[in-house]
This record gives sequence, structure tokens and C-alpha cells, in this order.
Amino acid sequence: MISFTLYVVDDEPSIRKGIALTLKSLYTIKTFETAEDALKAMEEDLPDLVLMDIGLPGMSGIDALEKIKKKHPHVIVIMITAYEDIKSVIAAMKNGAHDYITKPIKMDSMEVIIANALETLRLRKEVHALQQQFLEEKMPCFIGKSKAIHDVMDFVGMVAQSSDVPVLILGETGTGKELIASAVHYRSPQFKGPLVTVNCASIPKDLVESELFGYTKGAFSGATSSGKQGLIESAANGTLFLDEVGDLSLEAQAKLLRFLEEGAFYKLGGTTKVHVKTRIISATNRNLDQMISKDLFRKDLYFRLSVTKVEIPSLNERPDDILPLANHFLYLFAKKYQKKITALSAGAKDALMKYSWSGNVRELKNIVERGVLTGSGPELSLQNLGMEDIKMGIILQSHGDAYRFPPIPPAGIDLPGLEKTMGEFYIKEAFKMAEENESKAAKLLNINHHTYRYRHKKLKE
Repeated sequence: MISFTLYVVDDEPSIRKGIALTLKSLYTIKTFETAEDALKAMEEDLPDLVLMDIGLPGMSGIDALEKIKKKHPHVIVIMITAYEDIKSVIAAMKNGAHDYITKPIKMDSMEVIIANALETLRLRKEVHALQQQFLEEKMPCFIGKSKAIHDVMDFVGMVAQSSDVPVLILGETGTGKELIASAVHYRSPQFKGPLVTVNCASIPKDLVESELFGYTKGAFSGATSSGKQGLIESAANGTLFLDEVGDLSLEAQAKLLRFLEEGAFYKLGGTTKVHVKTRIISATNRNLDQMISKDLFRKDLYFRLSVTKVEIPSLNERPDDILPLANHFLYLFAKKYQKKITALSAGAKDALMKYSWSGNVRELKNIVERGVLTGSGPELSLQNLGMEDIKMGIILQSHGDAYRFPPIPPAGIDLPGLEKTMGEFYIKEAFKMAEENESKAAKLLNINHHTYRYRHKKLKE
């Protein structure tokens, strides 16, 4: 049950005491004789609602109201006046007062006014609680105690308050860019609207325009008889998330820029402007500055998309979060697969901390899921995770631009076998990281698509 704190600000002791006695069983009540005292107390303990007399000694209730609403706009303020002074009441309402009551105070009426005011706040708090629950359950990549990830989430919370400012999310593959977009959407004023996700890299270049903007009947050969609503229109009054925005063609970039500038567009084959209000969030793991210098990405579009930028740290930049994340995934997958695995072994923890997480949180999640599937408990072992080679130092760990190679043991090493094992490991890992897209997997390994496809096919045989 949500509890509320109320401030009662009045210079008459009898009124302060009477209100406190009436409301103390329903709310936490704090009383103050002057506005100055109440404002000072707000620095340490912010109330949900303030009952404040207009005619206070020192700072007036009207002046105090203005200060409260400027610094704490979500605090509800109800004014108390000794008589129906219309000018004072109008001034109070213009400055943001929720309502007013007159002296002598009728306690029953006052309780109703307060209850109605707090009902709005209660709904707002419930929505916030649901948003927080969503973030905790659906966005594990932001679990952790590192300052880096807390700074990101604090920034996301601030950015989300606006309903239309474009956001550009930057980060390596697997860091959770799509989840950041969800966090912004579900914390924003338009959270009840749709969140439409577009993977720009997965749409063929000749279909991007029709997918984003839609088309009219007969717009081109093969167009449906009824036309089609584009993804931008589908995101009306919500959020449009353009993932891998760096993969858009220059033609699509030009039309997207026009939409951002005008808030309207023409469907393919259409002659009527379609007006859509939606927030644009975009993301990429590409270096857009380099693409701009090579004329592969429009500079003017970049400035429109990056009004606000969120940069997500890689998992290697937040090592303090590795084990909390691993434990979280362990709990989730043990529950999902009904396994009695409750902890990570010492060896597993050591390997997880030593590993270089090129696939970031997504890779960690995949490794823990695989471990839970093969494990039986009560601990998740190094062998369950498939990370024995990491403990032995076989997998190379990056240190800046160099690599740390393990020493050759007295018994020697099987170099051909090691090369084969590492090759097979990375072919499989790249496939997972690329979400089973062979073209993207080939890029991760810096080999051509045909070579990757051949090697991947050989593994399956």
C-alpha cells in the first residue's frame, strides 16, 4: 500500500493541531509555522502534498508556492485562506496550486479534497512502480553496482521525461541498446503508446522506404490492393526505435531527415502528407563520425538524431557487474528449466571474471543459459559453462592493443588442435552474437561471408 507524507503550514497552532489530529491515522503529518521552515525541511524529506496558508508571516503562501512548484513540480499544493479572497485564490491557481480550502476549515470537506488530490498521485506512483518492475524483470543488462551503469540509468531516467527529444544510443554489440530504448519508452509520458522496433540492417535496401513510410494502392508493381501502413505511422503517439540506423541508405536517410524536420511524410505513391507524432530513438555500433567523413551518413541527419546521446559501457568496462549479472541469469534459467542450481562454483566465478567479453551481456547470458542446461547442481561448474580453456589461459585476453599469451607447459601444446578448437569456438560464438545472421557473424570475425558460411556448414556436418 502506498503511503503519503503531508506538510501542514499555518501560523495558527490550533489549525495545525486540528488538521494533524484529523489526518494522522491516514497520512504521515509534519507541521510548520512558517513557509521558510517548510521549504528547509523539503531539502531533506520531500512531501507528497502541502496544505499551506496563503497569509503566512514572513514569506507568503503565494511566494512559497511559486518556489515549491519551481523546484518540486510534482508536489501537490493546496492553499488555505481565511476568506474567499478571489485575487489570492486566482494567483495561487495560476502558480500551480491544485485546489484551495477556506477557514473555518470543514474537516470532512478537507479530507475529500486531499483524498481526490492524492488519488492522482497514487496512480502516478503505481505507474512508476510498474515501470521499475519492468526494468528489473526485462532489462537484466542494467543490473549491477558499477558507477558506469548507474550513471547510464540515471541519464536514461532524465532523458525519458521528454516525449519528443530524439535519442541516439551508442554501444558495442550485445550491450543492450534495444533495452535502453525500451527503458526510455516505458519511463516516458507516451509509455502507453506503441514501441515499434525497426532493424534497419535486416530490411533490403529497395524495401526500406516502403517499410518505413508505407505505400498507397498501386504505388508499384506487386503493391497490395489496399496499400500499407508504414512502421513510422504504426508508432504514432509512441516510440519508433531505429536499430542499426547506420545501415540506412542515403536515400532513406534523406526522407527520414525530412520527417524529423516536418513531423510529416508522403507514403510511397501518395500525394497527401501523413502527420505523425512519435519519438525517434536510434542506435548503432558503427562509428558514425567515420561514416560521415566518408559520405556514407548524412551529417545533418546525425545532428537531428543525436540531440541526446546515451553511450552504453561494454561489460569489460564494468567488471564489478559480471558476477551480479551471472547470478541473476543463473536464477532466471534455473527457474525456467527447473534446475536445482543455486550458485556459481569458485572456478566458474574466476573464469567469468577473467574472460574478455567481446559479446558483452548477451554473451554472458548465453554462456550461463548453456551452463544451466547442462548442469545438475547445486553449483554451476566451470565444465558446465564450457570455460575450462579460459581457466587454463588458452583463450587470449586483450590488454589494450596487445594480447596476453599463456606460457607453454613442460609437456608442450597441441597447436593444430588448439587452432581448430579456437576456430570452431569463434565460428559458433559469432553466430550467437549475430543472432544467427551469417553475414553479421562474418563481419565479427573479419572474414568474407562465403568463407564463414563454408566453415559454419562444416561444423554442422
